[in-house]
Amino acid sequence: MGLRNYLNKIKPNFEKEGKLHAFKSVYDGMESFLYVPNTTSKSGCNIHDTIDSKRIMSIVVIALLPALLFGMYNIGYQNYFVSGKIADATFFAMFFYGFLAVLPKLLVSYIVGLGIEFIWAQWKGEEVQEGYLVSGIIIPLILPVNCPLWILALAVAFSVIFVKEIFGGTGMNIFNVAVAARMFLFFSYPSQMTGDKVWIANDTILGFGNKLADGVSGATPLAEVGQGVIPNASIADMIIGFIPGSIGETSVIAIAIGALILLWTGIASWKTMFSVFAGGIIMALIFSWLDMTPVKWYEHIILGGFCFGAVFMATDPVTSARTEGGKYIYGFLIGSMAIIVRVMNPGYPEGMMLAIFFGNMFAPLIDYCVVQRNISRRLKRAK
Repeated sequence: MGLRNYLNKIKPNFEKEGKLHAFKSVYDGMESFLYVPNTTSKSGCNIHDTIDSKRIMSIVVIALLPALLFGMYNIGYQNYFVSGKIADATFFAMFFYGFLAVLPKLLVSYIVGLGIEFIWAQWKGEEVQEGYLVSGIIIPLILPVNCPLWILALAVAFSVIFVKEIFGGTGMNIFNVAVAARMFLFFSYPSQMTGDKVWIANDTILGFGNKLADGVSGATPLAEVGQGVIPNASIADMIIGFIPGSIGETSVIAIAIGALILLWTGIASWKTMFSVFAGGIIMALIFSWLDMTPVKWYEHIILGGFCFGAVFMATDPVTSARTEGGKYIYGFLIGSMAIIVRVMNPGYPEGMMLAIFFGNMFAPLIDYCVVQRNISRRLKRAK
């Protein structure tokens, strides 16, 4: 009650005649984040619920925490492993090392992204939108640990301005903001997104100890697949996540925990999630049968960003298909396209982000076709 009373006390300062009225959108955004708004609609027929977009975004952030925390630990693990000091490293030493590597990226992502959100809201005279709460944590998780901070800031600014705000803000964007940031970096700064040295943290970004030995290869298993080589990693390591890769994409177990949270709370659509995996598995089986890939079908699913994209990005309710039938088509398109890109284009071994980007592009068309098909069927029954 103390916080509520304090907000009520300072609220007049942000009203029309208040001395801080220019920052009303900032106050409204913070108040609605801390408390569910008690305003009601004045006309029309509406359904009211305490789960608004801010609460939904908060649940997604909680679901992302297992992948984030394991990613921090894995960064330290990979550093100590390739430097030959893994036997002397403690759990807390590895986690703290990864924490120091990831924290600046989270800070830059949120400071730049939310800063633009606040400026845009002030300019438009609207409430600060909440969509970047999730994008702000996803963007660092899908990047290599050695990605320079200035490049991250540039990608965040590009994606927030040109992919989100210019389309009208949260709920209006056509493409997933995090996917757009990843693609912007991949095509604008490929040297910072590919190669052996970008996946494992070293003292050049932290400024102390544990320097990696010269000539150590940190290529991801998926990059090895793109070169036609069988990955030098066990299935257990692939599932647990003890492999080089983007910060939040390596651990299938951590991602599965997040998936259970999203499905249990009803935030994510199980139809979209299931069809992404179905499309990926079927296409991987086809390529395995044609002997066009050096790895088993299930390795395609647990490697790279496939699981992360299927759980946290393909299910984005804003940019995915919204019709129930369209969710199956949309998910299957993404899953199958991700594997097609991996196998058919060795120069781009990931594939998942590009698949989600194209899935976002076709989502409105898929929904349109599903709706028109339903209308046609009902008209036929009415005759």
